[in-house]
Amino acid sequence: MSPITWAALLGAIGLEVVGTTLLQQSQQFTKAWPTAGMAVCYGLAFYLLSVALKQMPVGIAYAIWSGLGVVAISVIGAVAFRQRLDWPAIAGLAMIIGGVVVINLFSKTVGH
Repeated sequence: MSPITWAALLGAIGLEVVGTTLLQQSQQFTKAWPTAGMAVCYGLAFYLLSVALKQMPVGIAYAIWSGLGVVAISVIGAVAFRQRLDWPAIAGLAMIIGGVVVINLFSKTVGH
């Protein structure tokens, strides 16, 4: 897997997380700038995800993209928006991280 593929996937994850954070800030699309920023971030995130899909299987790319995105936005929600995570939520997030690690370290589907 080329470094460009991984950079595109990581960029897609980052933009999706920023877009989701802006979605919270848009207050159900009533604030223009956060809504516009969210749309731009999501559009670029999907474009970069499509770049990663040139070399990475869609199921694996999506698992990494969505898994790391869920973990990142949960941490941002807890820190920036003071949304509490209980122990079952933290355990579930740890399992998501574990799944992404297993896919990347042990799956022959992902090119190493």
